Amino acid sequence: MLTLLFAICMIWVFGKLFFFGIKAAWGISRFLLTIVLLPVILIVMVVGGLIYLAFPVLLIVGIVSLFMSRQ
Repeated sequence: MLTLLFAICMIWVFGKLFFFGIKAAWGISRFLLTIVLLPVILIVMVVGGLIYLAFPVLLIVGIVSLFMSRQ
């Protein structure tokens, strides 16, 4: 009986830690994508001559971030 109780509590604790880790990883990856990776990709596209593709991507990201910041 104690083994079953221990197993249930262990699954509960490590399940909470697992979901906390998933939330933290999502936050870190979202930060890296928006602050680091997106500007680098846009700069590389402009330097590579893809200004016609980089400008609409910049506009779309700007509009989406404008609406997402108000929620």
